[in-house]
Amino acid sequence: MSHSANEVTIVKIPVSILPQVVRRGWAMFVRTRPLSVSFSMIFALIGVAILASIMRASYAPFIFPVSGGFMLLGPCLLGGFFAIADKVSIGQACSAADIRHGFSRTNFGISLIALLCTILFVFWVINAAYQYGSIIGRVPEPIFNLIAPSANVLAFLMWSFVVGALLAFGVFAVSAFSVPLLYYRRAGLLRAVSLSVTAVFRNFVPCLLWSAVLTISIVISIVIFPLFLVAFPVLAYASHSLYREVFPS
Repeated sequence: MSHSANEVTIVKIPVSILPQVVRRGWAMFVRTRPLSVSFSMIFALIGVAILASIMRASYAPFIFPVSGGFMLLGPCLLGGFFAIADKVSIGQACSAADIRHGFSRTNFGISLIALLCTILFVFWVINAAYQYGSIIGRVPEPIFNLIAPSANVLAFLMWSFVVGALLAFGVFAVSAFSVPLLYYRRAGLLRAVSLSVTAVFRNFVPCLLWSAVLTISIVISIVIFPLFLVAFPVLAYASHSLYREVFPS
């Protein structure tokens, strides 16, 4: 359907497109592996430091809501990957300078969405910490306790899964397509957000599944550190490809 002023078209996509965009994401990662891994390492090391602090304090179940919370920040870290994908797609070599160029395209709209995502992430961590104290208490829960979790730990994990999934999907609906629309200067802030939400609900089942794939993949890859260096760039490039499917140029 065409949206008048800027000739932005929203395409209804089938679920079958998801494996295709993942394959494209993998192919893009293979072509840019050294640069993609190096870029992802920055975020991976930050994540490892946070998770190491959690495990040192013996609050192992708290790893999962914090890892899932990364989904709230993920869309705002994609500029560098967009720049790499654009360069490779026209057959040119890419370098760290392209990542800097990608982030230099950050405008007021993207900055505002990034601020909102950061606030929601902080809110989510604080709320999860409160619920952790209410449900589990201050009893130490080392990582090996997750092999046979207690009823309180299971209750906390279930709460964080349900609430976290709702929050992550809400952020996904707002930011998944608005960030690339703003990055490519195809819409202003309000229109980009409106188009993103419209696109997500017009493609509700594929987008719901994609949001679930992103969340589960990120949580698993953060917990199993080396996977993050592959999963994050692959999903970033796949998200870029999905945007191109939903909003063709």
